[in-house]
Formats: sequence, structure tokens, C-alpha cells
Amino acid sequence: MRVTPETVREEHARVRDRAPVVVPILNDTRDRLGDLFDAEVDRVAEETYRREVDAVFADGEVGVNVTGYAALLRDLDVAGDYPGFVVDEVLGRELAAAIAGGQPLSLLAQATFHFADVHVDRDATAEEDAAGAGTAGADDLDAALAAGFQTRLPGWAWREGESPFAVDAGD
Repeated sequence: MRVTPETVREEHARVRDRAPVVVPILNDTRDRLGDLFDAEVDRVAEETYRREVDAVFADGEVGVNVTGYAALLRDLDVAGDYPGFVVDEVLGRELAAAIAGGQPLSLLAQATFHFADVHVDRDATAEEDAAGAGTAGADDLDAALAAGFQTRLPGWAWREGESPFAVDAGD
């Protein structure tokens, strides 16, 4: 695999264009987590997702890493699938973390990836198969995008306002 600035631009467009697939997974994940934690969580619109994709790819260092993880997942296919289970999980987890940002959000995105991934299992269309989206890593790619963007986007009450754990250095 060779990653160039053009490759990153192409991946940016590809991830942006996945909004109709990723946003429903993202919102389903938020609904399920909200139910588990008895919390109301804002839904995300496709346009909000696309703006956040733009923000992620605006940082070249993040964009190149997101591109690499996404390309590996999109092309990853293992005969019999199950033997490749670990590698697609690792790549999905790392992609979600890269999208979410630094700690603690990256760790939260990794955990959320596993939660989202168990609910994403889709059969590829003929067009997706032809485009390489019918691989074993394809559903992990969608789950990782959903988990990473779900984590970095606002909508959780605990993320709103000042943290009660912040220390005022002036005291």
C-alpha cells in the first residue's frame, strides 16, 4: 500500500460518502448505549458527520493514519474469515481511536468499537463486492467509523460543561 496526499483526499471523500451507512450505525450505537446507561444521547445528522469527517482529515497526521487503517480494513479478507478475526478487530479499534482523538476519548472509542461491531454484520451488495467493500473487514470499517465519530461528537451530558475533576492552578 502506498499512501500519498491524493490517497488521503480520496479516503476523505470515501469516508464522507459513507454517511448514509455510518450515521445509522452511529445513532443505533448511541441509542443502545443510552439505554444501558439510562442517558439521553443526541442523535447525529449526516451533515454533522460530514463536517466532523472534514475536521478529522484537516489534520494531516490524523488523516494519513485514518487512511491507512481504513484502506487495510477495506481490503482485508481472510479465507474462512474467523482466523482473521483478531486483525480486523485490532485495525477497527485503532481506527476508532485515531478518529476520536487523544485520551481518554481514544480508549472510549476502542471500547465503543467492540460494542458497535457486534451489531454490524452485513452482506455486501454486488457493487460493494466489486469495489472491495465485501471483505471481512468491511463491517469492522463501518463499525470503527461509527464508534470513532460517535465518541468525538457532542451529545453526551457528561461531556457538556466543565469537568468536576479539573484543577484550577490558581488555587
